[in-house]
Amino acid sequence: MIILSGWFAISISPSLETLFFGGSMVDWLNNDLGVSFSQRNALIVGLAMGFAVIPTIFSIAEDAIFSVPKSLSYGSLALGATPWQTMMKVVLPTASPGIFSALMIGMGRAVGETMIVLMATGNTPITDVNIFEGMRTLAANIAVEVPESEVGSTHYRILFLTGFVLFLFTFVFNTAAETVRQNLRAKYGQL
Repeated sequence: MIILSGWFAISISPSLETLFFGGSMVDWLNNDLGVSFSQRNALIVGLAMGFAVIPTIFSIAEDAIFSVPKSLSYGSLALGATPWQTMMKVVLPTASPGIFSALMIGMGRAVGETMIVLMATGNTPITDVNIFEGMRTLAANIAVEVPESEVGSTHYRILFLTGFVLFLFTFVFNTAAETVRQNLRAKYGQL
């Protein structure tokens, strides 16, 4: 069924492109909207990174939700709350430190990802604000340029400075996330 659906989508896409965009969506973006388009772009990276980090976020958040003691849910239901109220007022606040941790772990994985970005963005060193153009992240920049730089050169030192900036960003981000998680745990840990 999945293969049949995929085949149908691929076979009907040229006629839909002709119907909605007058031939080609790329030409429509360029001519009508004035947006330049590259086949490997930031939008593709966003979709690929979403597919890469969603399973991690989902599994950790699911563990956090299912680790909420059943006695809290049963107590809320026994006091007359609806299942929706129990979920929104008891389960989610109690699980919020774990859900927040899941989001931070997923964000950390997305920030540190190198190979998906290298393969899907076209490895463009000059970045534009247009999401339909290529890009390069700090981690991908280090992975691409360190083998080519001469040890001890200015370029080599700048790449190490780039690594330090990436480390500093990760450290500050993780410290802020841990502070928020501890505050959530202190606030909702008394339930």
